Amino acid sequence: MLQGTGSDVGKSVLVAGLCRALVRRGLRVLPFKPQNMSNNAAVTSDGGEIGRAQALQAIACGVSPHTDMNPVLLKPQADRTSQLIVHGRVRGTLGAGNFRQARGELLGEVLASYERLREACDVVVVEGAGSPAEINLRAGDIANMGFARAAGVPVVLVGDIDRGGVIAAIVGTKTIIDPADAAMIQGFIINKFRGDPALFADGYAQIESLSGWRGFGVVPWLGATARLPSEDAVVLERGRARAGNARLIACPILPRISNFDDLDPLKLEQGVELLMVPPGQPIPAEAALIILPGSKATIADLAALRAEGWDVDILAHHRRGGMILGLCGGYQMLGRGIADPDGLEGPAGIASGLGLLDVETTLHAHKALRPVSGTAMGAPFEGYEMHMGQTSGPDTERPFALLSDGRRDGATNAAGTVFGSYVHGLLADAELRRALLSRIDAKAGGTDYGASVEAALDEIASALEEHLDIDALVALARTGAMVGGGA
Repeated sequence: MLQGTGSDVGKSVLVAGLCRALVRRGLRVLPFKPQNMSNNAAVTSDGGEIGRAQALQAIACGVSPHTDMNPVLLKPQADRTSQLIVHGRVRGTLGAGNFRQARGELLGEVLASYERLREACDVVVVEGAGSPAEINLRAGDIANMGFARAAGVPVVLVGDIDRGGVIAAIVGTKTIIDPADAAMIQGFIINKFRGDPALFADGYAQIESLSGWRGFGVVPWLGATARLPSEDAVVLERGRARAGNARLIACPILPRISNFDDLDPLKLEQGVELLMVPPGQPIPAEAALIILPGSKATIADLAALRAEGWDVDILAHHRRGGMILGLCGGYQMLGRGIADPDGLEGPAGIASGLGLLDVETTLHAHKALRPVSGTAMGAPFEGYEMHMGQTSGPDTERPFALLSDGRRDGATNAAGTVFGSYVHGLLADAELRRALLSRIDAKAGGTDYGASVEAALDEIASALEEHLDIDALVALARTGAMVGGGA
């Protein structure tokens, strides 16, 4: 099990890379994360949903995503609440008052999923959440040491040297956690090192001496990580320099943005520049296309969009004849109104939409979770639906997509400049990406997104083989049942 000294230390990528490295050694490998908190999710082969990182790790293992790989998923909503997903299905809502007790009661179901995975493979690579150093969250924990001790899984602690203070982060973790928890940790990995690792030799030795844990290696900064879909919204504001003649595509970063990895394939195209617009900044007037992304709390995010003044920017863009694409929650925002009569995503109520599509949406408890395929803009695609709500109105008579099962998806305005769709993953298809970008006079190279992800996973696996003691990690996994145990 890889745990971290904090969030965003690179655990998800290291698990994916280790999975691919072990698969290349001929082992049957499966990923596992007991509890995840993310609004980026993927549909599974058994008709549920799990965190996007575990779906990527399944790809690294060469298997289909399954709900057992992430049995507990928390999807943050408005008003300090989270939607609780257990084994891929909505089980209710957790708030600050019942969070700890409710998650602690799920340990049995988490262990059951883990045992099913263990029986199906040679090695399970487990990802922790946050950090075991968050000792204020230890009671009822199922994401880190609560799980590791109950399952008898040995732990390797990951420290991020790029953010600084990695010696204190690793040694300090041992200092403050329970001694029985510390006994589960068998070593550490230094991640995101820039430059010559020999320069950190003394620091590495000092960590080993002060912690009593062995080091498994120093992983360099992995540029290939940028070609993988990201799960955590913390990465969204890390922009890149804009190419001089590229057509600009802008996407506002909403507070409850979800499935923003839908936009990742656009990063493959040299003819466009994707700008994720952070709060406090306007949507640039020179944008050729505005994309409204998915949302876990559509009405709340629509209010936030207006509070930022982005509605003014979007309407001005529309008056200039600019193109707008709404995906899932973004599609709902483009309509005349959104009704949440049962308070599924926040307080019950009705909100006026942007009025750019002649449609209305009503949210309801049933959640559509299914893979889909079809054609849109004359191009084929494969993707998935993951939404609560039904949308209807005159503009649905001009659907964005025709699905292979005979259904119609989405809507288009009469001028053909505003589009909405419930399908996630549309832009992964190179032909559809080319068709969309041609509408804004941008060239598309046709790079296959899936192949790009596979190549990045192989590149990361090769780097881990070079810089980590993989043999020792495999040996640790084989003897893991003898380590610790007992919650």
